[in-house]
This record gives sequence, structure tokens and C-alpha cells, in this order.
Amino acid sequence: MTIRTVCLLGGSGFLGRHVAHRLSAAGIEVRIPTRNRELAKDTLITLPTSEVIAGDIHDTNFLRRALTGVDAVVNLVGVLHDGRGGFQRNHVDLPARVVSLCREAGVERLVHISALGAAPDAPSAYLRSKAQGEAAIRAAGPHGIHWTVFRPSVVFGNGDSFLSMFATFVRLFPVLPLGCANARFQPVFVEDVARVVAASLDCAASHGQTYDLCGPRVYTLRELVEYVGATVGKRPCVVPLSPGLANLQAFVLEHLPGRLMTRDNVLSMQVDNVSAAGFPAWFDGAPTPLESVAPGYLADQTSRTRLDRYRGLARR
Repeated sequence: MTIRTVCLLGGSGFLGRHVAHRLSAAGIEVRIPTRNRELAKDTLITLPTSEVIAGDIHDTNFLRRALTGVDAVVNLVGVLHDGRGGFQRNHVDLPARVVSLCREAGVERLVHISALGAAPDAPSAYLRSKAQGEAAIRAAGPHGIHWTVFRPSVVFGNGDSFLSMFATFVRLFPVLPLGCANARFQPVFVEDVARVVAASLDCAASHGQTYDLCGPRVYTLRELVEYVGATVGKRPCVVPLSPGLANLQAFVLEHLPGRLMTRDNVLSMQVDNVSAAGFPAWFDGAPTPLESVAPGYLADQTSRTRLDRYRGLARR
């Protein structure tokens, strides 16, 4: 089938904005539910084919209306912290509800963004909940829903909350105590992920498949922090922490505004966030090196940009 209309769940987030722009550029009508239209007014409402609707996607009746009449659903919803049962609500219950409502509305195409390392026996609640969500999506297959699951590594790009956060830290602190300094990542460019998601919608070869999405190079967390420092003209002294001190640091940070790190995040980093699998064979392109993109947005951050980022992390 040809996809003409898509409901984009999580469309006002970092990855969602890029996916929305990609779909709109292809002439696809994009319906974007959001609890806060203010988050979408500058980047999404002005898209020529977008429809931003206000409501709570965890409300079954609202979600039913959002999914009615579309050809496909793309679910990008995810949270990094488990406050107020966030993992169960967003990673487990929501995908199951989406599948049920897709069946009800006759939606036959479903694309779901999970996380690299998701597994039922993973050490962190985050990764275990992501695995449960994947299971709910795969259960849609026997009901005539063509699903695809993507598992990206940490996603970088202008406006990210990963490399940009470290850029702020290295500017402010000459010494950085770093938990999980040897954790391994394979960062993937946000535009690459958006392109793959958009291309998959009309790709029959992707039906019923799960794909890892990673960049071309593996880094330790320490290497990433030092690279960011060099990019913004700083040379931070990175002090690797023992597992015990890393947990203590996370315990403190998870009780501060913004929750920059939690003990569950530390558990997630016990699993290498890397994959030997390349981009899907049906995708026309190769992953973008971090070094070709990151300097352009890290070095150009102004003090106002960094202040806005702090406010965002503190939800102010």
C-alpha cells in the first residue's frame, strides 16, 4: 500500500521533529498529537502537511481519534527515567494500546522505535521495558498489521540532550568525575534515523523486521566527553569513577532537578550500546560520522542556548 497519512506519536520530541519534517517533505500528511502545542508551534505547525492536535496520547479515547483515518502509525515515544511509572506507561502500556487501536481502526502499518540493547533479561528496567514494548508490537503481526521495529544507539544532532549536555559540562567544569567511563556507544545521526523511518513506511522488505541503527564508529563514554571538550576548545580532566562511586553519583543526580543521571541509567550502561549490523540493505545510504556533524552545532552554541538547555533539563 502507499502511505499518504501518518500519525506520529512523540512527534514534538527531538527525533520526532526530524521525522515530521522528512515525512512532510515527501508530501505525506502528518498528524501529530501533543499535550502542549507550544512545543510544536515553531517547528511543526508551520509544516505544509502537518496537523497538530492537542491531547494526551495516554487517554484511550483521544488516541483512538488520533489514529482514525490514517494509513500508518509511527511510535517514537520513550522516556529515560522511571518517575511516576514512566517506563510501564510509555514503553509497555502505550505500545499495547496502539496495537489494539490500530486493529480497531484498520491501520495496517506500524513503525516502532525501541532501544539498542532491549532484552527481557537486561540489567536495567529501561531496557527490560523496551523489550516488553517490542513484544507488544510483534504481537500485531497475526492481526494483519505490518510492523517494523528500529533499535537506535544514542542519537546525536543539533538539539540533542547527550553531546550538547557534555558540551555544557566541559565549559563549566575543568574536572569531570565520570561514571561508566568505559561504557561503549555507537552514536547515530538523528537525520539518518529519520530517513530510515520515513523510507521504511512503504518498504515491504521491512515488514516484520527488527533493525539496529548505529553510526560507523564505536566510542567509550570517556572518548566522547574528551572529543566534545576538544571540539569546544576545552580539555577537561576526566576522572573515571568506580562502580560504587558511579552509583553514588547517580543517586545524587537522580534527586536533583532535571535528573541528569539515575542508577537505572548506570545499569543500562553495563550493556554495550553497539551493534555489528549495518543499516538495512533496502536503505539507500550509509551512517553519517559523528565528526562530520557534531562540530557544527557544538562549537556554535551560545550562552543563551546553554541556558535554555538547562531550563529544559529542569523542565522550566
